Amino acid sequence: MIYITGDTHGGIDMAKLDDDHFRAQFKLSKADYVIIAGDFGFIWQNNEKEKEWLSIFKELPYTTLFIDGNHENFDLLRSYPEEEWSGGRIHRIHDSLFHLERGQVFSIDGKTIFTFGGGKSTDRAFRRPYISWWPDEMPSSAEYQEGLRNLERYNWKIDYVITHAGPARVIETFHGSFSPDSLTTYLQAVAERLDFSRWYFGHYHLDRIVDTRYRVLYQSVIPLGE
Repeated sequence: MIYITGDTHGGIDMAKLDDDHFRAQFKLSKADYVIIAGDFGFIWQNNEKEKEWLSIFKELPYTTLFIDGNHENFDLLRSYPEEEWSGGRIHRIHDSLFHLERGQVFSIDGKTIFTFGGGKSTDRAFRRPYISWWPDEMPSSAEYQEGLRNLERYNWKIDYVITHAGPARVIETFHGSFSPDSLTTYLQAVAERLDFSRWYFGHYHLDRIVDTRYRVLYQSVIPLGE
C-alpha cells in the first residue's frame, strides 16, 4: 500500500502523520510506503534534535519516501549513500527512509512512479545562501535531461507522477500571482506529452483537486491513486 502527503517542513507540519490523524498507519508494515511530496525538512542542520527526528522514522510501521522540495539542505542530502532501488536512484538515509531523486522512474507496489523534486523559493531574498537557501533548489540541465531519458525508456506512459512544484498551466488555475519558471515550464511540457493516471504535488500549502488528474497536497494523507 502507498500513501502520499504534502510538505512536512521538518516537524512543523508532521502532525498530519501522527496516530490521531493518520489512523490507517496501524494497518501498515515496512513493506508499505508513505511518500512526502517535497520540503521534507528533516535533513537541514544535522544537529542532535534532527538526528532524533530521523530515528523516529525507524520506529514508524511503514517506510517513508520523500522527494526534495525547495527548502532542503542539498549539501547534506547529497552526503548520504546513493544507490539504485526499485528501478531509480535514491539517497538512503536509513533503512526506513529514502530520498527519491529527480527525474527517476520507480516501480513500487506494481505501479510506475515518476519523481521530480525541486522548486523556486519565493522567500529566498530573506534567506542566507548555503545556510538557509541552496541554488540547487532548482534542477540542473542534466536533471531535466535525465527525466526525459527515463520517460522515453517507458515510452512516455507512467502510472503516477510525484513532484514538488506543479505544471505551469495547472498552477495558474489556483495561483493568481504565479509566474512560470524553468521547472514549472518543464513540468508543463512533460504533462502535455505524458500518458499518466494521477499527478500529485506539494509546495503551495493547500489541498485541492485540479481537473480530476492533478492533486495539490498539504495536510491530506491519501492512498496513491485516489
